[in-house]
Amino acid sequence: MKVTAIIAAAGAGRRMKADRPKQLFVLHDTPILIYTIRKFDACRLVDSVIVAAPRESVDEIRTLVQAAGFSKPISVIQGGDRRQDSVSTALGHLSPDVTIVAVHDAVRPFVSVEEIEAVIQKAAKDGAAILAVPIVDTVKQVEKDVIDATLAREHLVLAQTPQAFRIEILREAFERAKKDEYYGTDESSLVERIGRSVSIVRGSERNIKITRPTDLVLARVLLEEEQSAR
Repeated sequence: MKVTAIIAAAGAGRRMKADRPKQLFVLHDTPILIYTIRKFDACRLVDSVIVAAPRESVDEIRTLVQAAGFSKPISVIQGGDRRQDSVSTALGHLSPDVTIVAVHDAVRPFVSVEEIEAVIQKAAKDGAAILAVPIVDTVKQVEKDVIDATLAREHLVLAQTPQAFRIEILREAFERAKKDEYYGTDESSLVERIGRSVSIVRGSERNIKITRPTDLVLARVLLEEEQSAR
């Protein structure tokens, strides 16, 4: 099994109301992106990492990666305007012997190494797997600001990353999406629409996606807990 992780880092900081990519925000003197890459660098199942970076930040991220002293090959490429474009471009940079691809949000630095390993192993067995957590809140379906239905929570989960796939499945899903001019919200949605089953691996509430200013407050707390545990 040969595994490459693709870190989707080409997003802007719009919801942060910032003119700087959110993955380059600094927590305790280190950019969020570097914390994220460290988790995959520490994972024994991951052989290499590709970072799909914003056009304007490619050189800066390459410099940060080189200075971080990672033990595994980390390549930085220019991503696209959308996440799907970035991952598609990264697929074109894979080594021919890669068998499993794990796609991860650059701004989810608190995923554990154990979770990464679990989702990769599940994908190797089943073909496709994602991290997800159960929904604890009551979820309402609405139409024009009026409740249409209350959805059964036992049938709902919140998708997280990494999302891992056998390479042939992911390539087929992306090729079909390109042909149909379809954009999905995540890689799993592309795989689902070609009729492939996607398995769930229980994630953690700690695996937050840092997208809003309030998320930074929680991120600082989680980082301090991680560092104290070490």
